[in-house]
Amino acid sequence: MFEYETFAQIANWSVSRTINESSWIFPLVQAFHLVALGFLSGALLMVDLRLLGKGFSQQPTARVARDARPWLLGSLVAMLLTGIPQFMSLATKEFESPYFRWKMGFLLTALIFTFTVRRLVAYAPEGRFGGAISKVVGLVSIGLWTSVAVNGRLIGFFS
Repeated sequence: MFEYETFAQIANWSVSRTINESSWIFPLVQAFHLVALGFLSGALLMVDLRLLGKGFSQQPTARVARDARPWLLGSLVAMLLTGIPQFMSLATKEFESPYFRWKMGFLLTALIFTFTVRRLVAYAPEGRFGGAISKVVGLVSIGLWTSVAVNGRLIGFFS
């Protein structure tokens, strides 16, 4: 799909080299990325735990999802804005890492699932979907997003 040369060209951009060679830019970007990950995890878990019947049981699921939505969207934007520079500075390393490909595959799947199936179930009137369906959706969401995070971490450990 993508060739090594494309990734090598990205790694050779002056902005990519600047990020990679700086003693403070990459760590700062990575720190903000991790903070955004914390906010994303919180926004996701609030709704997923509600779908599982384990939290916010006094609130309708749709209300919990509406309240978490700005945090979800904001943290996704922040992760994109911090993830791109991280990728640019280490593009050839990412190309060689199977964990990067797995992370991107899980990320695409998690985003599609979150903004289609999970959204449909979370915003549905209470009782429209049975408890079992809600629980499965919550578990799948947690599994997909955990896979994104774990593979992201494995890139750093094994690449």
